[in-house]
Amino acid sequence: MFELSLIAAVCALVLLVIWRWTGQRAWLSLAIFWMLYAGYEFMMFKRVWCTGDCNIRVDLLLIFPLLLGRTFWVASAATVGWVKRRRQGRG
Repeated sequence: MFELSLIAAVCALVLLVIWRWTGQRAWLSLAIFWMLYAGYEFMMFKRVWCTGDCNIRVDLLLIFPLLLGRTFWVASAATVGWVKRRRQGRG
């Protein structure tokens, strides 16, 4: 489970870099949510919030897919916006 917190932290770092590069607040909010999730996942790894055997974890069923979907949504919206701006600049 430590891997999940590490992956989430790396995602947050990459999103922070994208935010600094583009200046769009959507990337910053995503980075904050990924950082919060990384902290949550680390606490789960250290057995702070789950002292026993946590077989069914809501975060893996609900929170992680929502974060992943939101990340893909913002990335696709940013890509479409970038393509539109490039086309208008050429035309």
